[in-house]
Amino acid sequence: MRAVAETLLEVKQLTITFGGLIAVNNLNMQVRIGEAVGLIGPNGAGKTSAFNLISGVYKPTQGQVVFNGEDITGLPPYEVCRKGIGRTFQVVKPFGAMTVLENTMVGGFIRTSNRAKARSIAERVLEQVGLDSKANLLAKNLTLADRKRLEVAKALATEPKILLLDEVLAGLNPTEVEEAVQMIRTLNQSGISILMIEHVLQATMALCKHIVVLDYGKKIAEGTPEEVTSNPEVIKAYLGDEYETAIN
Repeated sequence: MRAVAETLLEVKQLTITFGGLIAVNNLNMQVRIGEAVGLIGPNGAGKTSAFNLISGVYKPTQGQVVFNGEDITGLPPYEVCRKGIGRTFQVVKPFGAMTVLENTMVGGFIRTSNRAKARSIAERVLEQVGLDSKANLLAKNLTLADRKRLEVAKALATEPKILLLDEVLAGLNPTEVEEAVQMIRTLNQSGISILMIEHVLQATMALCKHIVVLDYGKKIAEGTPEEVTSNPEVIKAYLGDEYETAIN
């Protein structure tokens, strides 16, 4: 059963069209305070488009984004960020010629114009994500796993109430996935709500007690990991018959 808590993020009938393509179709979804929610579905299902709508990159064709009780629909990304929504991007592009610390300070400047304060925020965040020992390395010299951590650090430095994580586990080996899952779990336990897009289903199921499934822009299921993975429509659209055979 889903925990009873105050709603932090709610999208209502959220829709966006690109020409004749409906990328997100009448999406209704909630994330509660302190909750970790997974957003899954096949490639092209509209997951990243939903993130772009929530974070202000796209303006919806119709519908609302309500955050912390306030309608933030259509606000530009920097204002959405200041409200308390941080996000990562699927393709990580750090400032390669800047250090790990300097990259993270960029996020801190959303909260302060004081360089010393931004540095303090960045140092704290780098310790949280396990990059404090690499603070003075150039970002271009990081491994993929550490670039992913830096992407999370930049978002964390904006001091969000909720983190939107877009495939932060993609491309990582099993050990790196396990370490990243523990990092995300610790962030969630610290009080930051999580909404994550991820194809590494085992990790999603371990982190999230509530899952929303999209297909062709529409929500086809939501519930606990057990409920969505046993849903015939989810198996057909995303998990495949092999998954159904494996669990029977």
